[in-house]
Amino acid sequence: MAGRVYVEDFQNGPGGWLGWDGVKRLEIVDGVAISRSPWWIDYNHPPPEGGYLHLLYVLHTHWGPGFPDEYKRLGGPNRFVQEGFPTNFTNAKVTARLKGELATRGAKLRFHVQTDIEGTRVNMVLVAKPFEVTPEWSEQTITLVPDPAQWQDLYARHDRRDFYGHGKPIASVLKDVNCDIILVLFPLDVVPAEPIDAGPHFLRAGEDYAADRGRLPEGYVMLDEVRIEFPAE
Repeated sequence: MAGRVYVEDFQNGPGGWLGWDGVKRLEIVDGVAISRSPWWIDYNHPPPEGGYLHLLYVLHTHWGPGFPDEYKRLGGPNRFVQEGFPTNFTNAKVTARLKGELATRGAKLRFHVQTDIEGTRVNMVLVAKPFEVTPEWSEQTITLVPDPAQWQDLYARHDRRDFYGHGKPIASVLKDVNCDIILVLFPLDVVPAEPIDAGPHFLRAGEDYAADRGRLPEGYVMLDEVRIEFPAE
């Protein structure tokens, strides 16, 4: 018996998916979700921890108490939450139909999961299986295998360790992805645009100082469809 299959084709808007600069509504044109540079720098996990990210497409998998109304307004109806799709992503197959023009500058489009587990929020990036962004449409599938060698634990910057945690097994994280899934560009080469007095990874890139945009990814990504096939339970 097959498991459930979630499909979002953006024909009726963002479907709960969000862009992220703080938070923002995705650009939807003719049933395609478009994400364009310049992207916000997620500075919550800088070296010596996991590294910086751009967050292109974000889907919350759970609306708990206090979930912001603004997120609901900007993302629109979220079928994943409203129709009760599972948050156990173990061995789920994620298929994306996408294209774009992207100067990657060392980054790759990767799948990211965020979950609250044992009183801490854990962030993991699937580094082993990136999506390739090409000028022509392609359909690519990755499988979320609970193999620690395929994932990178991002942990947190010095002043966010009371919120973000680490060291949880990927098997436990994938078993209940109760926060969100994200398509990210990772890793980023974040360097100050001008000399600064403090260490760049101690400060917040893009807020406390301007980053050199010439070293960051530039271009756009077009996402036509996302499909998630959950194994039978």
